[in-house]
Amino acid sequence: MRSVVFDVGETLVNEDRIFERWADRLGVPRLAFFGLMGAVLAEGRQLTEAFRLVKPGFDLGPECAAWKAEEPESLRENFDADDLYPDVRPALGALRGMGLGVVIAGNQPSSAAAALAAMDLPADQIHVSDDWGVAKPDPAFFARVGEVAGCPPAEILYVGDRLDNDVLPAKAAGMRAALLRRGMLGYLHAGRAEAARADVVLDGLDQLPGWIAEHG
Repeated sequence: MRSVVFDVGETLVNEDRIFERWADRLGVPRLAFFGLMGAVLAEGRQLTEAFRLVKPGFDLGPECAAWKAEEPESLRENFDADDLYPDVRPALGALRGMGLGVVIAGNQPSSAAAALAAMDLPADQIHVSDDWGVAKPDPAFFARVGEVAGCPPAEILYVGDRLDNDVLPAKAAGMRAALLRRGMLGYLHAGRAEAARADVVLDGLDQLPGWIAEHG
């Protein structure tokens, strides 16, 4: 194993505060909104369907644009260093100390790349889907991951919280894959039979350096 590549949302970044702000904007109690999100995800539906249950006709693009116009200085649907999971810096630093390449590559807007870069993380590269023009689970996304990692797919470990977007397409691309049990989808997907397709299921990134030292 020569490179470890990380998803962003609910892998590196805790998205709780983002969804709390959405609940406040939509005028629904936060607990009710989180429950709706969990329900639609458990049914295999898109997350935005929870938004439409609260606000029929919800359209993410125009809504984000309107929010930005109204609150240009707020974080809105974005994140900052305060949203980083506490195990991220130690884990990424440990992997670099082991001589591994550390790459961040996930489905995110271009603004997320700037936010991640501002955190000065111990990572060699940061890439997002909007800049690449292709998003997970498209095989072309994982082809780009291989290109930027600069090594054969079999020498790459992709780490994420989802089966559909992370583990299964990474395995189809010939990579190893780690499933992280955190966030709504992380816990949900770890309980599914397909989780056995992952090379490892982790409860936190602090477990990753030790597992790689033993299996990598």
